[in-house]
Amino acid sequence: MKSATKDKKPAENLLFLTGKLAEKSLHKILAEVQSNPKTPPFKYRIQQIGVSVAALMTPELIARRLKETGDADKVILPGLCLGDISQLEAQYGVPVERGPNDLKDLPQYFGHAGVTPDLSRYDVQIFAEIVDAPFLSVDDIIKKAQQYQSQGANVIDLGCLPAVPFLHLADTVKALKALDFKVSVDSLHTDDLLTAGHAGADFLLSLTEKTLWVATEVASTPILIPAKPHSLPSLYRAIEACLKAGKPFIADAILDPIHFGLTNSIVRYQKLRKKYPEIQMMMGIGNLTELTDADTTGINALLFGMISELNINAVLATSVSAHAVNAVAEADVARRMMHAAKNDGRLPRGYTNGLLGLHDRRPFTYSTDEVKEIAGMIKDPSFRIQATENGVHIYNRDGIHESTDPFALYQHLKVDNDASHAFYLGVELARAQIAWQLKKRYVQDQELEWGVDTKPQEQTNKTAHREASIKERKEASKKA
Repeated sequence: MKSATKDKKPAENLLFLTGKLAEKSLHKILAEVQSNPKTPPFKYRIQQIGVSVAALMTPELIARRLKETGDADKVILPGLCLGDISQLEAQYGVPVERGPNDLKDLPQYFGHAGVTPDLSRYDVQIFAEIVDAPFLSVDDIIKKAQQYQSQGANVIDLGCLPAVPFLHLADTVKALKALDFKVSVDSLHTDDLLTAGHAGADFLLSLTEKTLWVATEVASTPILIPAKPHSLPSLYRAIEACLKAGKPFIADAILDPIHFGLTNSIVRYQKLRKKYPEIQMMMGIGNLTELTDADTTGINALLFGMISELNINAVLATSVSAHAVNAVAEADVARRMMHAAKNDGRLPRGYTNGLLGLHDRRPFTYSTDEVKEIAGMIKDPSFRIQATENGVHIYNRDGIHESTDPFALYQHLKVDNDASHAFYLGVELARAQIAWQLKKRYVQDQELEWGVDTKPQEQTNKTAHREASIKERKEASKKA
């Protein structure tokens, strides 16, 4: 079963382990993958391990039931197989790895979607502003700085407020610098800027042609803005002064909110870049993410697309409004995605799901007919739940039921006297309904993915929740 290929490397022998229900689909999908001329040559064998659902496999069960792997060069387990698989590698003497969670993703597993993108690089620095810094203690500022740093911030910006004294500004800058943070200070008052500069701040926001003298008294890099709103000539004069003095700087044409000059401000950035192709530029993106009632993932994607096209080198990001709580983390994802797409000369598609919070590119991998075919093979009482374009499907050996409303399904489940099972099914059906409504991928016993908005702790908890869910299903089957 060799694939035609120009590559002279010997075909790899792969052993796929699966359950009863997935065996037929796995054969079909692997045959399609193998026939694709883009697929590296491989031979395969499928071994059904004796469980109905592949996700119920464990390394211990596999070790008992699979005594040898024959001439296999590698063993591929279902992606949802839990546990430490290193013991299997030791037992069989060949690599053992998990495939994708969903069989329909096998083409991507074999590289049909291209090489896994490198998102380790970026060329935009993120300044994360702590807007209420004067009201916070030094310790509280450090905690917030560490939070922003964990989300991808390169520089911690201390926001000063009009008419609010920041008596511990110098101490704060020194404390952050002692912890190796890069620090900027944002103030309209030259006294604050001088204090920050003398304390060791790396950057000062924001200087104009009228206050540029501050930059001659401290080592900090100035962020330049127009002395008068929307005045590019004023910004040009400040830039020329720095160029003449050989003083490093970053220039910001100021991004305005929607209906208060957004389009014109974007044009200003374009004009600034055209006039000065080589200078460092910044864009403050909070005027859009904070001041627009829309999901910030999409706003950040669009902004960083423009930032990438204009070769803007830094952004000032804020995370104040509740709906912008992850704006810094989203900026980190967006800058990496746009950097990779730009280098590849490609559209920013297929690089990451980090900014796809509400919807998925391929939400429904199985059709209703395919689900019905699988349901017809079920011989046990455990419920399976899947979502298709038509709604939510739940089935076991007693039949299949479908609806867009989980309440309409409860009467068919016959779990009135089994509270724990009813609770489990309620949670799973609710997830499936949400996935159907939002056109998201649903996988039973797994939480829905929300892109970068899925917290690390939630990711950590998923395995534990799933193990508990599978245990519940096993116990329900034994009761029946």
